[in-house]
Amino acid sequence: MKLTLTYALFVVVAGALSLIVVYLAMRFVPSYPLADVNPQAAAIATRPDILRALAKASGVALLLLALVGLGAGWLIAGRVLRPLQDITRAARRAAHGSLDHRVGLTGPRDEFTELSDTFDDMLGRLQRSFEAQQRFAANASHELRTPLAVSRTMLDVAVADPDGQDYRQLVSRLRETNQRGIDITDALLRLSALEHTPPTMEHLDLADTARAAVEAVREEAGARSITLHADIRPAPATGNGVLLRQLTLNLLQNAVRHNLPTGGTLSLTTGPDPARPGRALLTVTNTGPRLDDTVDRLTEPFLRGSGRLAEQDSTRRGHGLGLAIVASIVRAHHADLRLTANPGGGLTVRASLPGAPEGTTGARKPSEHE
Repeated sequence: MKLTLTYALFVVVAGALSLIVVYLAMRFVPSYPLADVNPQAAAIATRPDILRALAKASGVALLLLALVGLGAGWLIAGRVLRPLQDITRAARRAAHGSLDHRVGLTGPRDEFTELSDTFDDMLGRLQRSFEAQQRFAANASHELRTPLAVSRTMLDVAVADPDGQDYRQLVSRLRETNQRGIDITDALLRLSALEHTPPTMEHLDLADTARAAVEAVREEAGARSITLHADIRPAPATGNGVLLRQLTLNLLQNAVRHNLPTGGTLSLTTGPDPARPGRALLTVTNTGPRLDDTVDRLTEPFLRGSGRLAEQDSTRRGHGLGLAIVASIVRAHHADLRLTANPGGGLTVRASLPGAPEGTTGARKPSEHE
């Protein structure tokens, strides 16, 4: 209705201005009676007669313009606002929990199609977020229930046959199972803290952080016969040293534990980001089984490359929270994380972090190859 009235008012005002110009022009008509070239013809009209006739015709014209402006304005406004009505219906469906509907406007690129595409993209992100939250709730329930169920089973067996139990072994297994539940809870608490508490930032060299993390996993990699390569170059960055060490350690542990059974390789590199000057780049690449196209979902809590269930080998068993914590650390640093499945199997992870001014980290200039 507002657009209709606006269109009608514009048409009436434009018509009125045009008629006023004509009216003023007609004032230059001579005031004496006009006559035909035939001397015997009667006088036609004087200037006052013409102006009065013009005023009456102008009133009728403005009334017609107002009616045409209202009708045409209503049709034009309805056509223009139809895309907004489609977006409104999609918004109502989304408000009631239906996130799978998309507006999908077609036609020339204008403000409405841009708004439609932005709204569809928002719905897609919301849908993926809600699905991830649902998977998290289901997976977290499974992970937290498993230690409790295992403990209850062992206790039920001990109660049913108290004389046939090796209580030293039973206590050891119960302690191990209980510790797993504690570890999962601690990891969830760290994950929650990362999402809500901004870390303290400082200028540091990512090379020092990577070097310490490599030494921490070198023994585990050697026990699995995994060849570890490290090309550690100075990489001035801005971030929290403790969190960045946790990020690097999680990536290396994930690369070791999800590698080939024997004879696999693992490489780590640090240095300036060639694609984005002024940033530091950390890259971890490992061999392993082939991964599908959903590698980006590996950063979801409790999601593993082989599925939701943990490895049977206790030395390879994780909580499914390593990459989720990595993703949270990256978000806390306003950094970028990219996971890519290697064609021959395994995973490549690249973390691009905000850089630091030269000379503020004490980074060593010569490159180091380990």
